[in-house]
Amino acid sequence: MSPMALRRQVGQLAFLGFQGSQIPPEVRSIAHEFAVGGVILFARNVECPEQIAELAFEAQRLVPDMPVWVGVDQEGGRVARLRRPFTEWPSMAALGRSGDRILARRFAEALGRELGAVGVSIDFAPVLDVLTNAHNPAIGDRALGSDAGAVADLGAEIIDALQAAGVAACGKHFPGHGDTSVDSHHDLPVVDHAPDRLDAIEYVPFRRAIDAGVAAIMVAHVLVPAYDEERPASVSPRIVSGVLRQELSFDNLIVTDDLSMKGCSARWAPPAAALMAVAAGADAVLLCEPNHDQQAQALEDLVHAIEDGTLSYQQVEASVARHQRLKSRFLDSDDRGLRPSSRWRQVVGCEAHAAIAAEMARYA
Repeated sequence: MSPMALRRQVGQLAFLGFQGSQIPPEVRSIAHEFAVGGVILFARNVECPEQIAELAFEAQRLVPDMPVWVGVDQEGGRVARLRRPFTEWPSMAALGRSGDRILARRFAEALGRELGAVGVSIDFAPVLDVLTNAHNPAIGDRALGSDAGAVADLGAEIIDALQAAGVAACGKHFPGHGDTSVDSHHDLPVVDHAPDRLDAIEYVPFRRAIDAGVAAIMVAHVLVPAYDEERPASVSPRIVSGVLRQELSFDNLIVTDDLSMKGCSARWAPPAAALMAVAAGADAVLLCEPNHDQQAQALEDLVHAIEDGTLSYQQVEASVARHQRLKSRFLDSDDRGLRPSSRWRQVVGCEAHAAIAAEMARYA
């Protein structure tokens, strides 16, 4: 394989964050060098629906012959990067209290229509954590509830309907962030449960999500000593490859949580963590901090690791194949050369979606 071809394959494993309402030159340069797999949008990137649609269109042009994921965290409630005039959805706790699977489907269908209308192709949602610690600072009302079966039921409906609307879903935060007392944005939480407890509670919604065909699962920066006393789940081979890939038989995308979060970056800089995560079995790493030198270094280090034999090329090849398979489903190659239309005007924040949000809000 030529050095350029290898660099292009490695680039497929990264989602890059950036500053501002347009794709900066640094990201264009990285994409040109490495054929980057995706970008992730935050509130710092959002001005209005028309601008997001244009930004998504430009993202698709970053790699001329390969589709590019456009991702966002649009859960509803307090984690929603797209605010008005997009529909502002109540928290998932409200939806969970409704116990209404039909309402969950209607919500996810509407969410998918709005995201798709502005070119977003993967939503890092739904949260599948079972909230067994009511004082959990990271999850709280982001969770669908405290009963594993109910979370699984509603989560599967959301995944099925969101993906039927053309947007890939990403269930999170494996192996479960629901029984923690620390926010992984700031420190490393510990999930101190035995495997049988995890299997009986935490894994239940993820198993159902896998059965529902979820496109991706995000692995959290949480320490699970029962499996690995040293490394967070996001960079642990025993959890990523051993549990999620082998025990749960998940064969779609495994994505890390943002590698700049303190639950990981307090111990390893993002380039080192990216190499550990891919070596552990992850198919994609989130490099959300707009430090473009660091993003490029992470990809350069992955290339060198393959060249010196410390990282398996066959493993990376398998990850790229998963991306290609899912992109062929969720990214329409026929639309890549077309400028965004104004169809978002009939979809974003429409009355029908507002009515669904109001129905959910009755349970808030």
